[in-house]
Amino acid sequence: MQRLLPDPGPLGTEAELAGAYRLVAGRHLRVNFVAALDGAVRVDGRSGGLGSPGDRRVFRTLRALTDAVLVGAGTAAAEGYRPVLPDSAVGRLRAALGRPPVAPVAIVSRRASLAPDDQLVTDAVTPTLLVTCAAADPDRLAALAAAGVVVLVCGDDDVDLPSALDALADRGHEQLLCEGGPALFAAALDAGVVDELDLSIAPLLVGGGAGLVPTALPVPVGARLVQVLTEDDVLFTRYALR
Repeated sequence: MQRLLPDPGPLGTEAELAGAYRLVAGRHLRVNFVAALDGAVRVDGRSGGLGSPGDRRVFRTLRALTDAVLVGAGTAAAEGYRPVLPDSAVGRLRAALGRPPVAPVAIVSRRASLAPDDQLVTDAVTPTLLVTCAAADPDRLAALAAAGVVVLVCGDDDVDLPSALDALADRGHEQLLCEGGPALFAAALDAGVVDELDLSIAPLLVGGGAGLVPTALPVPVGARLVQVLTEDDVLFTRYALR
Protein backbone atom coordinates (compact mmCIF):
# COMPACT_ATOMS: atom_id res chain seq x y z
CA MET A 1 0.00 0.00 0.00
CA GLN A 2 1.36 3.41 -0.99
CA ARG A 3 0.19 6.80 0.24
CA LEU A 4 -0.02 9.41 -2.52
CA LEU A 5 -1.53 12.24 -0.47
CA PRO A 6 -0.49 13.64 1.95
CA ASP A 7 3.15 12.70 2.69
CA PRO A 8 3.76 10.13 -0.08
CA GLY A 9 5.36 6.88 0.99
CA PRO A 10 4.77 3.20 1.77
CA LEU A 11 2.35 1.90 4.40
CA GLY A 12 3.80 -1.54 4.91
CA THR A 13 2.35 -2.64 8.25
CA GLU A 14 -1.12 -2.97 9.72
CA ALA A 15 -0.18 -0.36 12.33
CA GLU A 16 0.87 2.11 9.63
CA LEU A 17 -2.37 1.61 7.72
CA ALA A 18 -4.35 2.04 10.93
CA GLY A 19 -2.45 5.25 11.59
CA ALA A 20 -3.56 6.58 8.21
CA TYR A 21 -7.21 6.13 9.20
CA ARG A 22 -7.12 6.80 12.93
CA LEU A 23 -9.37 9.58 14.20
CA VAL A 24 -8.94 12.07 16.99
CA ALA A 25 -11.20 11.59 20.00
CA GLY A 26 -14.80 12.68 19.68
CA ARG A 27 -17.93 11.91 17.72
CA HIS A 28 -17.46 11.03 14.06
CA LEU A 29 -19.45 9.21 11.39
CA ARG A 30 -17.47 7.83 8.49
CA VAL A 31 -19.03 6.01 5.55
CA ASN A 32 -17.10 3.31 3.70
CA PHE A 33 -17.92 2.26 0.13
CA VAL A 34 -16.24 0.57 -2.81
CA ALA A 35 -17.34 1.67 -6.28
CA ALA A 36 -16.35 1.02 -9.88
CA LEU A 37 -15.02 3.72 -12.18
CA ASP A 38 -18.53 4.22 -13.53
CA GLY A 39 -20.02 4.55 -10.04
CA ALA A 40 -21.51 1.03 -9.77
CA VAL A 41 -21.51 -0.25 -6.20
CA ARG A 42 -22.46 -3.89 -6.84
CA VAL A 43 -21.68 -6.79 -9.13
CA ASP A 44 -24.49 -9.37 -9.25
CA GLY A 45 -26.15 -7.68 -6.30
CA ARG A 46 -23.14 -7.65 -3.97
CA SER A 47 -20.22 -5.31 -3.33
CA GLY A 48 -17.72 -8.17 -3.03
CA GLY A 49 -17.20 -8.34 -6.79
CA LEU A 50 -15.58 -4.91 -6.65
CA GLY A 51 -13.18 -5.75 -3.84
CA SER A 52 -9.45 -6.35 -3.87
CA PRO A 53 -6.94 -7.51 -1.23
CA GLY A 54 -6.18 -3.87 -0.47
CA ASP A 55 -9.86 -3.01 -0.15
CA ARG A 56 -10.34 -5.88 2.28
CA ARG A 57 -7.38 -4.58 4.33
CA VAL A 58 -8.93 -1.12 4.49
CA PHE A 59 -12.30 -2.69 5.38
CA ARG A 60 -10.70 -4.59 8.28
CA THR A 61 -8.79 -1.51 9.41
CA LEU A 62 -11.87 0.71 9.51
CA ARG A 63 -13.77 -1.94 11.45
CA ALA A 64 -10.84 -2.29 13.83
CA LEU A 65 -10.91 1.43 14.59
CA THR A 66 -14.66 1.91 15.04
CA ASP A 67 -16.82 1.80 18.15
CA ALA A 68 -19.73 0.24 16.24
CA VAL A 69 -20.65 -0.73 12.69
CA LEU A 70 -23.79 0.97 11.32
CA VAL A 71 -25.55 -0.72 8.39
CA GLY A 72 -28.96 -0.82 6.75
CA ALA A 73 -31.00 -3.99 7.15
CA GLY A 74 -31.13 -4.63 3.39
CA THR A 75 -27.37 -4.44 3.00
CA ALA A 76 -26.81 -6.65 6.04
CA ALA A 77 -29.11 -9.30 4.57
CA ALA A 78 -27.70 -9.10 1.03
CA GLU A 79 -24.09 -9.28 2.18
CA GLY A 80 -24.63 -11.98 4.82
CA TYR A 81 -23.46 -9.89 7.75
CA ARG A 82 -22.05 -11.62 10.80
CA PRO A 83 -21.11 -10.12 14.17
CA VAL A 84 -17.55 -8.97 14.88
CA LEU A 85 -16.02 -11.85 16.86
CA PRO A 86 -12.79 -11.94 18.90
CA ASP A 87 -11.22 -14.74 16.81
CA SER A 88 -12.03 -13.07 13.46
CA ALA A 89 -9.46 -11.15 11.42
CA VAL A 90 -11.06 -7.89 12.55
CA GLY A 91 -11.17 -9.03 16.18
CA ARG A 92 -7.50 -9.97 16.16
CA LEU A 93 -6.56 -6.66 14.53
CA ARG A 94 -8.60 -4.74 17.08
CA ALA A 95 -6.75 -6.51 19.88
CA ALA A 96 -3.37 -5.86 18.22
CA LEU A 97 -4.24 -2.15 18.06
CA GLY A 98 -5.09 -2.11 21.76
CA ARG A 99 -8.85 -1.98 21.29
CA PRO A 100 -11.60 -4.28 22.61
CA PRO A 101 -11.69 -7.31 20.29
CA VAL A 102 -15.41 -6.96 19.58
CA ALA A 103 -17.63 -4.14 18.37
CA PRO A 104 -21.41 -4.24 18.01
CA VAL A 105 -23.25 -4.10 14.70
CA ALA A 106 -26.11 -1.59 14.63
CA ILE A 107 -28.84 -2.44 12.12
CA VAL A 108 -30.92 0.49 10.86
CA SER A 109 -34.48 -0.48 9.89
CA ARG A 110 -37.74 1.43 10.22
CA ARG A 111 -39.61 -1.90 10.04
CA ALA A 112 -37.31 -3.73 12.45
CA SER A 113 -36.30 -6.09 9.65
CA LEU A 114 -34.10 -8.37 11.73
CA ALA A 115 -35.08 -11.90 12.72
CA PRO A 116 -34.44 -13.13 16.29
CA ASP A 117 -32.71 -16.22 14.85
CA ASP A 118 -30.43 -14.23 12.51
CA GLN A 119 -26.72 -14.95 12.99
CA LEU A 120 -26.23 -11.29 13.91
CA VAL A 121 -28.35 -12.05 16.95
CA THR A 122 -27.52 -15.64 17.86
CA ASP A 123 -23.74 -15.47 17.25
CA ALA A 124 -23.04 -12.03 18.73
CA VAL A 125 -20.64 -11.76 21.67
CA THR A 126 -21.68 -8.17 22.35
CA PRO A 127 -25.40 -7.52 21.73
CA THR A 128 -26.45 -6.42 18.26
CA LEU A 129 -28.23 -3.06 18.18
CA LEU A 130 -31.40 -2.30 16.25
CA VAL A 131 -32.01 1.33 15.36
CA THR A 132 -35.68 1.69 14.46
CA CYS A 133 -38.70 3.95 14.96
CA ALA A 134 -42.00 3.96 16.82
CA ALA A 135 -43.87 2.76 13.71
CA ALA A 136 -42.19 -0.65 13.87
CA ASP A 137 -44.25 -3.69 14.89
CA PRO A 138 -44.20 -3.78 18.73
CA ASP A 139 -44.43 -7.57 18.81
CA ARG A 140 -41.36 -7.82 16.58
CA LEU A 141 -39.50 -5.37 18.80
CA ALA A 142 -40.42 -7.37 21.89
CA ALA A 143 -39.23 -10.61 20.28
CA LEU A 144 -35.92 -9.05 19.31
CA ALA A 145 -35.40 -7.60 22.77
CA ALA A 146 -36.15 -11.02 24.30
CA ALA A 147 -33.50 -12.52 22.00
CA GLY A 148 -30.90 -10.10 23.38
CA VAL A 149 -31.01 -7.30 20.81
CA VAL A 150 -30.66 -3.77 22.16
CA VAL A 151 -33.57 -1.87 20.58
CA LEU A 152 -33.18 1.89 20.11
CA VAL A 153 -36.40 3.64 19.07
CA CYS A 154 -35.39 6.88 17.35
CA GLY A 155 -38.15 8.78 15.56
CA ASP A 156 -41.84 8.27 14.96
CA ASP A 157 -42.65 7.23 11.38
CA ASP A 158 -39.05 6.85 10.23
CA VAL A 159 -35.62 6.56 11.81
CA ASP A 160 -34.36 9.92 13.04
CA LEU A 161 -30.64 9.58 12.35
CA PRO A 162 -29.42 12.53 14.47
CA SER A 163 -31.33 11.08 17.43
CA ALA A 164 -29.94 7.64 16.63
CA LEU A 165 -26.37 8.92 16.69
CA ASP A 166 -27.08 10.62 20.02
CA ALA A 167 -28.45 7.36 21.41
CA LEU A 168 -25.41 5.41 20.20
CA ALA A 169 -23.02 8.01 21.63
CA ASP A 170 -24.81 7.76 24.98
CA ARG A 171 -23.93 4.05 24.92
CA GLY A 172 -20.25 4.86 24.30
CA HIS A 173 -20.31 4.41 20.52
CA GLU A 174 -19.06 7.83 19.45
CA GLN A 175 -16.99 6.90 16.41
CA LEU A 176 -19.15 5.02 13.93
CA LEU A 177 -18.46 3.26 10.66
CA CYS A 178 -21.41 3.19 8.26
CA GLU A 179 -21.17 0.51 5.57
CA GLY A 180 -24.29 1.51 3.62
CA GLY A 181 -26.23 0.74 1.70
CA PRO A 182 -26.88 3.64 -0.64
CA ALA A 183 -30.33 4.42 0.83
CA LEU A 184 -28.90 4.78 4.33
CA PHE A 185 -26.02 6.87 2.96
CA ALA A 186 -28.49 9.17 1.20
CA ALA A 187 -30.56 9.53 4.37
CA ALA A 188 -27.45 10.31 6.41
CA LEU A 189 -26.35 12.93 3.88
CA ASP A 190 -29.82 14.47 3.91
CA ALA A 191 -29.71 14.58 7.71
CA GLY A 192 -26.28 16.25 7.63
CA VAL A 193 -24.63 13.72 9.94
CA VAL A 194 -21.84 12.33 7.70
CA ASP A 195 -18.35 13.58 8.57
CA GLU A 196 -16.28 11.49 6.17
CA LEU A 197 -16.56 9.34 3.06
CA ASP A 198 -13.94 6.62 2.60
CA LEU A 199 -14.32 5.58 -1.03
CA SER A 200 -12.35 2.77 -2.67
CA ILE A 201 -12.37 3.18 -6.46
CA ALA A 202 -11.99 -0.15 -8.26
CA PRO A 203 -10.46 -0.16 -11.76
CA LEU A 204 -13.58 -1.70 -13.31
CA LEU A 205 -16.46 -0.69 -15.53
CA VAL A 206 -19.65 -2.50 -14.55
CA GLY A 207 -22.58 -0.53 -15.95
CA GLY A 208 -26.22 -0.47 -14.92
CA GLY A 209 -27.84 0.18 -11.59
CA ALA A 210 -27.78 3.07 -9.14
CA GLY A 211 -24.60 4.53 -7.73
CA LEU A 212 -23.59 5.70 -4.26
CA VAL A 213 -26.58 8.00 -3.81
CA PRO A 214 -29.68 6.62 -5.54
CA THR A 215 -31.88 9.67 -4.97
CA ALA A 216 -31.31 13.37 -5.56
CA LEU A 217 -30.23 15.35 -2.50
CA PRO A 218 -32.03 18.61 -1.67
CA VAL A 219 -28.66 20.39 -1.72
CA PRO A 220 -25.37 19.05 -3.14
CA VAL A 221 -22.88 18.12 -0.41
CA GLY A 222 -19.34 19.40 -0.87
CA ALA A 223 -16.27 17.33 0.00
CA ARG A 224 -12.56 17.95 0.61
CA LEU A 225 -9.97 15.34 -0.38
CA VAL A 226 -7.72 14.61 2.60
CA GLN A 227 -5.99 11.31 1.71
CA VAL A 228 -5.29 9.01 -1.24
CA LEU A 229 -3.72 5.56 -1.01
CA THR A 230 -3.17 3.09 -3.84
CA GLU A 231 -2.49 -0.59 -4.40
CA ASP A 232 -3.02 -2.75 -7.51
CA ASP A 233 -4.53 0.19 -9.46
CA VAL A 234 -7.20 0.73 -6.78
CA LEU A 235 -7.51 4.19 -5.24
CA PHE A 236 -8.44 4.49 -1.57
CA THR A 237 -9.72 7.99 -0.91
CA ARG A 238 -10.80 9.88 2.19
CA TYR A 239 -13.08 12.89 1.81
CA ALA A 240 -14.12 15.21 4.61
CA LEU A 241 -17.70 16.28 3.95
CA ARG A 242 -18.80 19.87 4.40
